[in-house]
Amino acid sequence: MTLKNLRSKFIISLLFGMAIAVGLMAYGDFSDIYGSLEDFRWELMPLLLALSLGNYLIRFVKWHFYLGQIGVHNVPKRDSFLAFFSGLGMVITPGKLGEWLKSYLVQEMHGVPFIRTAPILLAERFTDAVALLLLAGAGFFIFGEAWEVFVIVAVGSVIAMIVARHRPTMRAILRRAERLPVVSRFASQAEVFYDSTYILFSPWSLIFTTILSVVSWAGEVLAFYLVLVGLGQDGSWTLLVQAAFILPVATLAGAIVLIAPGGMGVAEGGITGLLQAIVEDMSKSTAALATLIIRFTTLWFGVIVGLIALAFTMRRLATAPPADQPLGVALATGADSPPLIAASAEEREGQPAGGADQGETLQ
Repeated sequence: MTLKNLRSKFIISLLFGMAIAVGLMAYGDFSDIYGSLEDFRWELMPLLLALSLGNYLIRFVKWHFYLGQIGVHNVPKRDSFLAFFSGLGMVITPGKLGEWLKSYLVQEMHGVPFIRTAPILLAERFTDAVALLLLAGAGFFIFGEAWEVFVIVAVGSVIAMIVARHRPTMRAILRRAERLPVVSRFASQAEVFYDSTYILFSPWSLIFTTILSVVSWAGEVLAFYLVLVGLGQDGSWTLLVQAAFILPVATLAGAIVLIAPGGMGVAEGGITGLLQAIVEDMSKSTAALATLIIRFTTLWFGVIVGLIALAFTMRRLATAPPADQPLGVALATGADSPPLIAASAEEREGQPAGGADQGETLQ
């Protein structure tokens, strides 16, 4: 992945998201959606955005906790905050891989090797998946829907945790990977990557961060519930349980399909379909509009906040370049650069700060 490719993927994902929105409006009928839009209780919108912002802030706490877990203590909270929120701007890239931008920014600001913090994204995705599974747990038994998602995520989570914490297995995997032509270049980095992964997947770390994830995603579920109430549904415990099932399941389905940018298309289809299947008297137009509103407040609002944070981060990098490492002009100028993962290899080989070409991000 290069910075130039990341930008192009973002633009493609943005256009894809716009197409999804138009498709949903066409499915629900433009005139019916417009009528429902006028009836929506817009006084709820500030609360919806506040709940999403609360979700982001709790996830930032998790990110900063992870940095401390792997021994990165030289990153001030301000810079950690900027890096994390900048990553939100890249959540619409396929598999959310663009969120690795925050590891790159931490490297640029404080010289922490990219490969050392990169496993944090894996731990974040893992604990988010477990939290969503827990929130949706009751619904799997009550509604009897989406068992495939439950099985895939549950089994995958258990396997990932066991493998990550079993050193002999991981060492064997790394030794085999070293024989591959491309992977062999990063053999030494793989050891660093796994060392961080092993720490992040420790029982205490997983328990604490999963609790944080449950709390943060519960806010998103509450926001979805309020969207349904704002569209005329009667507020009840039943509706809250339905919301706590539909949103997590659709989000998990979108996460499983890695090629879907930010889960787009899959998540929207899941939310719209499950609303009509589970919520009584749910019309196509109301289901489509509810999907559009919750995806704006939980996905696109985060992208907007992330892009604003990225602008501040770029200003910080431009005015105070790190003394021990080249600034990484390519991020600001859009110049092409080698894969991001190659950065820490050079750094670990002891490349002097001034030895890199200032026209390239990473050599």
